[in-house]
Amino acid sequence: MIEDLENLTKNGWEKSADGVAIKKTFIFPDFIEALGWMVKAGVCAEKLNHHPEWSNVYKTVDVLLTTHDEGSITILDIKLAKKMDKLYES
Repeated sequence: MIEDLENLTKNGWEKSADGVAIKKTFIFPDFIEALGWMVKAGVCAEKLNHHPEWSNVYKTVDVLLTTHDEGSITILDIKLAKKMDKLYES
């Protein structure tokens, strides 16, 4: 899991100040692109039964991933982060 976290940091993810979450800001060309990505990412989250904390302002989406039951970063956070990155790149 440590290697996966290191790979995510190379792609713009960073640990939260308290170390129990990972976060990233995604920037899109416009609001419609941001909203479309959020819908697709939301479907992925639902399939994993693991839901992000996120906010959207116009073309910017801020994402925070943590596993509240564990109080830390888990493989579910890493899986969802990877799916979000893949959607962003496509």
